[in-house]
Amino acid sequence: MKKLITFICLLISGLTMVGQYAPAGDSLKTRWASEITPENVWQEYPRPQMKRSDWMNLNGLWDYAIRPKGENNIGEFDGKILVPFCIESSLSGVQKYVGKDNELWYQREFDVPSKWRSKRILLHFGAVDWKCDVWVNDIKVGSHTGGYTPFSIDITQAVRKKGNVLKVRVWDPTDQGEQPCGKQHVKPHGIWYTPVTGIWQTVWLEPVYENYIADLKIIPDIDNHKVTVIPTIVSNFSKKVKVTVSESGKPYADGHNPCAGATAVSINGEAVEVPMPADAKLWSPDYPYLYNIEVVLYQADIVVDRVVGYFAMRKFSTAKDENGIVRLMLNNEPVFMFGPLDQGWWCDGLYTAPCDEALKYDIQKTKDFGFNMIRKHVKVEPARWYYWCDKLGIIVWQDMPSGGRGPGWVTDRYFDGSLSRRTPESEATYKKEWKEIIDYLYSVPSIGVWVPFNESWGQFKTPEIVEWTKSYDPSRLVNPASGGNHYPVGDILDIHNYPDPEMYFYDASRVNVLGEYGGIGRKIEGHTWVPSQGWGYVEYDTEEKVTDTYVEYANKLFNLIPRGFSAAVYTQTTDCEVELNGLMTYDREVVKLNEERIREINLKISNYFKK
Repeated sequence: MKKLITFICLLISGLTMVGQYAPAGDSLKTRWASEITPENVWQEYPRPQMKRSDWMNLNGLWDYAIRPKGENNIGEFDGKILVPFCIESSLSGVQKYVGKDNELWYQREFDVPSKWRSKRILLHFGAVDWKCDVWVNDIKVGSHTGGYTPFSIDITQAVRKKGNVLKVRVWDPTDQGEQPCGKQHVKPHGIWYTPVTGIWQTVWLEPVYENYIADLKIIPDIDNHKVTVIPTIVSNFSKKVKVTVSESGKPYADGHNPCAGATAVSINGEAVEVPMPADAKLWSPDYPYLYNIEVVLYQADIVVDRVVGYFAMRKFSTAKDENGIVRLMLNNEPVFMFGPLDQGWWCDGLYTAPCDEALKYDIQKTKDFGFNMIRKHVKVEPARWYYWCDKLGIIVWQDMPSGGRGPGWVTDRYFDGSLSRRTPESEATYKKEWKEIIDYLYSVPSIGVWVPFNESWGQFKTPEIVEWTKSYDPSRLVNPASGGNHYPVGDILDIHNYPDPEMYFYDASRVNVLGEYGGIGRKIEGHTWVPSQGWGYVEYDTEEKVTDTYVEYANKLFNLIPRGFSAAVYTQTTDCEVELNGLMTYDREVVKLNEERIREINLKISNYFKK
């Protein structure tokens, strides 16, 4: 009888919890939406390149409230929100707009495991858009601005054993401010999408000792057969760091005795240079080989911190071919980089994929289509997205999310007008967030190209921004302004032409690419964001017509490669809100072209330089 009563209580409790959450609204959903619960939402370790074994996931149901900006008396909360989905999304369970005149408040409780009580407690946020203030037990513990990068707060002095109250306040003006916001718009239309406010990536806790590894910068060098690791250490003693590299698929034996591999040590904060064999396995889309790495921090001979992750040996560069045309190079071999424009938006989660499986799905389909590259368009993804690019083998062009107002747009010659003059605050915001994005993604093997500006959107001081980017990260190429106001700086001249490929501007001293083309639209009934709306640059009503046009454009592109194109970006991976020019529908249910035919022509283009 007692067991029966316990079972009934647990059942009622479970039903109550389920009753607290359901996706909001009747908008389009992906196949993964029905599988999401507060208990299973985004449970993967969020930082694949620097993992520790002990952590606590804070995703799940939080309290939320929308209040006028500056009003700190929250009173009763408005209801429950599912973190890490933004409040405007269906998967948040709320689907409400916030706006620049309001602030979004979050609250939840947590307990500290007893085994953590001798350690420092770090609170991590994957990303919060845009301005964030954080309290623990009514003690202000930190603040952050920037909607695309992770940040951490040491909350040790604010926590207690049980019943800790975490409170977060967020303000986001979306496109009504000068901060980077990508394609978000307070009035979505055309190429502009629904706002994203608040927490949109995993929130988590992690215990560390008084001295710990805060970050890693990993720099492979295939020409000199080494990998350099630059750790950021929080420490009050002379730092001793040991780095061990091992083969993929050969896990570490235990927490302190890794399997045999190349090892190097440094002290006093010096970079650690680990020798690699002359025949090291090189990463490429055809062979995405990843090495294991372990980094250990010592005090005297005592291990005080240990993280494990991965890296790859690879090199991005440029060189002239036998005809004097500057080409993109991967591992000192010419490569034609070909892939889709990837907005990274989801019909049910907006900025946030429903789950890790969904995040992986888009990348795997891109590979299946025969592409070898993705241009991540004016958005930055969670670290696990880049992990799947590294693991599956896709080169990434990483855009800076746009923001602010742009000047006139000149496409067929070098720009000779006046770029936008930002306020000092706006300029400082761009530079701060661009540096944070590069710092966040510096060690990602798959990223080969930085793109500071797109089509003049918020473009300013281009030569200065490009020069800084090149000097800050000399290991990658810089595409100064994709399709925008061109300057003879950086590594790439990037033109856009819709719908079919054209080469109307050429620079013999740099790599020439077609940064956007295509946009072939096809409406699939039952799989659209707004049934009565939708558009493409050109539109057809059958799979055959769309595929025929795609192949026609692809053959035209192929014939432009010997004339000088070294890369191309097709618009786009999926439909996005009222844009119907995706290779797949917004819910990822329908591939709108004949997959076999597009794979065949895509591989022909991607493999152009292969012998």
